[in-house]
Amino acid sequence: MNLNELTRALRQLCLGGMAAVLETRLRQAQAQTMPPIDLLSTLVHDELTRRSDRLLARRQKEAAFRDAHRTLDNFDFTFNPKMNRSLIFDLATTLFIKRREDALFVGPGGTGKSHLAQAIGQAAIVQGYRVRYREAHILLEELADATADGSRKQFMAELATAPLLIIEDFGMRKLPMTAAEDLLEIIMRRYERASTLLTSNRPVDDWGKLLGDTAAVSLMLDRLLHHGRVLQCGPKSWRTKTAGVVPVEGLKP
Repeated sequence: MNLNELTRALRQLCLGGMAAVLETRLRQAQAQTMPPIDLLSTLVHDELTRRSDRLLARRQKEAAFRDAHRTLDNFDFTFNPKMNRSLIFDLATTLFIKRREDALFVGPGGTGKSHLAQAIGQAAIVQGYRVRYREAHILLEELADATADGSRKQFMAELATAPLLIIEDFGMRKLPMTAAEDLLEIIMRRYERASTLLTSNRPVDDWGKLLGDTAAVSLMLDRLLHHGRVLQCGPKSWRTKTAGVVPVEGLKP
């Protein structure tokens, strides 16, 4: 079997990682007088690395982050020095996902909620978890579409089994009349079965008015906060600072 035939055989065996570097590794083995066991080990490592990278890329695509480049490494912790760093890094270990706990990030716009939520989602993917990321209004639109085309049961099942569901920007946009019931159903299905991370620019005291259903909101918060961690972001807005806006006295940035 020559090199071309061996390369084709490796691809037929779904060993594309080995096939892609086979010629290079053979030349390396000849140049370094590499023992056969070392050559084989290197090729196996190449295959595993490629599979790991492809799995990571696939899970990042499935997560559908709004900004896939948000990480803890590029978050400016110095802007809001009172932010609970210990809690943030504890969440980034993803132990809360293993424990099926929840998290709630609350604070004004521009204070880092979205960045941190997506950064923790990225950390979860790296550590082997499946993640789903949706802005609240988009999640509810998708649920409405699934209800209309008869796939609601399947859609809810997929949401319920994702190890981490990130619901972003709750309170940013007007939500449909069924929002309270729909969000409560999602939270109830996931309660103590999977982790939910929700971000909101509205204090929890406003949620009943926002959704028009105080009872549903009370039940939703009861589940979220039972095993939940709360991160208060702000009050300063990083976006306001970088835009050069001077806050007017009496108004929040």
